[in-house]
Amino acid sequence: MKAIKIYLVLLLCCFSSIGFSQNDQKFSEANTLYNNGKYAEAIDKYESILDSKQHSAELYFNLGNANYKLNNIAPSIFYYEKALQLEPNDKDIQNNLAFAQNMTIDAIDKVPVVGFSRIINNVVNIYNTDTWAMIAIAGVLLFVIIFLAYHFSHTTTKKRIAFVTSVIALFIACFSVAMAFQKYSLNKKYNPAIVFSQESRVKTDPSATSEEVFRLHEGTKVQVIETYDDWKKIKISDNSTGWIPTKDIRLLKDF
Repeated sequence: MKAIKIYLVLLLCCFSSIGFSQNDQKFSEANTLYNNGKYAEAIDKYESILDSKQHSAELYFNLGNANYKLNNIAPSIFYYEKALQLEPNDKDIQNNLAFAQNMTIDAIDKVPVVGFSRIINNVVNIYNTDTWAMIAIAGVLLFVIIFLAYHFSHTTTKKRIAFVTSVIALFIACFSVAMAFQKYSLNKKYNPAIVFSQESRVKTDPSATSEEVFRLHEGTKVQVIETYDDWKKIKISDNSTGWIPTKDIRLLKDF
């Protein structure tokens, strides 16, 4: 029985290796098509890799580049944004995304976050949720070790140093836990999407017969805050809200 299990695992590994090898070949072929100026064919080849559920920042970046060459505004921005989710500090992705965003029609003022909220958001966004959690665990472990050192110290000076250090470690642990929960909360609320419709009419209510609030055009980034049937309630960067047909947008968090 064990031999059969091992055989099945090895068989699955072989199929995975074959799949990765085929995708590497497709990726190479797509790059060749792109370099030869055959952007539409390159897009088809890149998307066939996505169909196999293999994702990478490089793949999304190249898809963005190919769509940008064809002046496909919404797809280019969409794929650059996807790439940026996987590699948030990549300068090439950031620069190309900025170029693509210059092709959009909508000029929406961004409401700045000011005061204490801005400070908290800046601190929270330094690390992701997992990193904040690891810092919290390290802080707790450090607190326990130093507290034990305090307990077994015999001199007043060593006890004082150990006590102060343990308090600092405990503070770091508690602060990191708070930041981890805050980051998790922000990630849960963060649900961006890109408008794919050439022009979409945003309504006051999730109904085609309701009053129009404003119009959005392809490539504009929105935040989805609610879903009702075939409608999404969205917010744009100036904090205006409204309902848009689900078919007019594509969610960025879907992989």
